[in-house]
Parts: sequence; structure tokens; C-alpha cells
Amino acid sequence: MAAAPRKKSKDAPRAWQRMISGRRLDLLDPSPFDVEIEDIAHGIARVARWNGQTKGDHAFSVAEHSVVVLDILEHLYPDIDDKWRVAALLHDASEYVIGDMISPFKAALGVNYREFEDRLEAAIQLRFGLPPKLPAEVKRKIKRADVMCAYFEATQIAGFSHAESVKFFGRPPAGLEITIEPLPVKQAQQLYLDRFEAVLAAFEGR
Repeated sequence: MAAAPRKKSKDAPRAWQRMISGRRLDLLDPSPFDVEIEDIAHGIARVARWNGQTKGDHAFSVAEHSVVVLDILEHLYPDIDDKWRVAALLHDASEYVIGDMISPFKAALGVNYREFEDRLEAAIQLRFGLPPKLPAEVKRKIKRADVMCAYFEATQIAGFSHAESVKFFGRPPAGLEITIEPLPVKQAQQLYLDRFEAVLAAFEGR
């Protein structure tokens, strides 16, 4: 269950962000009605994984990462329901607002950050017909794919040795080979939008 909305003081500083679509998203009490996939794609295509500390001419964006996570999820669980494929593409969608904070920094910020992120994730998931809180088993499967993606990113573009990657992210299953190729922003954005539209259409039976 999502955390209760916070009360706002009339003298409180502005707590909304204007999106590229023109939507105004209330950051303290986000509404699904103010969430647009175009805004998400625009934002996460411009958010770099690993704080941008990666090899190559382009950052590896959260948008492209999300597509790779879906690829891995489909490899691991080929019969997974279409709605959870949508969830996989949205698993980092909140980062279009909050950026891609590395895990140690999230831990340092504490529970208030987690509550804020939970509210935003719930609004995003409701917008696209998903439950505000994903079933634990679904989250586990998406997280497994996410960590495997991190292994390939770490070894191929983030400067980790194979041994370091195995230590921090585990060893991917035999037969799973992923090539990480960071794309220019516009290409990553369109890749994400195209994949999302296809998966959402399958989920909605279009």
C-alpha cells in the first residue's frame, strides 16, 4: 500500500515539476493523471547509469537499461504475463524525476527517500493499469533480471573486473549473453518508447 500523501502548507516551497509535455507533477503527492510515457522516456533517456562513469562516446541510459532488463526477464521467464513485462520497463521509471541514485546513497538518505520513491512508483504503475504495489514474486523476478543486467554493464562499460562483477552481482546463468552498446539519447528514447508501446499493446489486447 502506498504511503499516505503529505499535508502541504500554503507557505511551502514549490514541490512540483513541469514536464516536457506540459504536465505539472506534484512531487509530494504524485497523481497517475500527470504521468505520461513520453515524459518518462524523455527523462530516463537522459539519465546515465553508473553516474556516467562508463566507457564510450555515450552514457548508458536508464531507458536503454530498462529495455535490456526486459530482454533478460523474457529470457529467464518466457511465459511471464504481459502486464509484468510492462512493469519491467517501468521498474526504474521514477528516475525520470529523481535521477539514478546509486544504492549506497539511497541507503544514506534513509526511509523518507524510500517513501517518496514508493509514492512515485505507485502513481506510475497505476497510470498504466498495474497495481500500485507489485507482487513480491514479480518484484523478485524483475530484480533478478536487473542485477544480471548490472553484471553485464559492470564488466563491459563500468570498469569492473569479472571477479568484481561476480562478487557484487553474481554470475549470470549459462547461455545468457548480453552486449551492452550505449546509444545516443534520441535513439535510446525511441527504443524505449517503441518497446513500451509494443508491450503495452499486448497487455491491453490491442
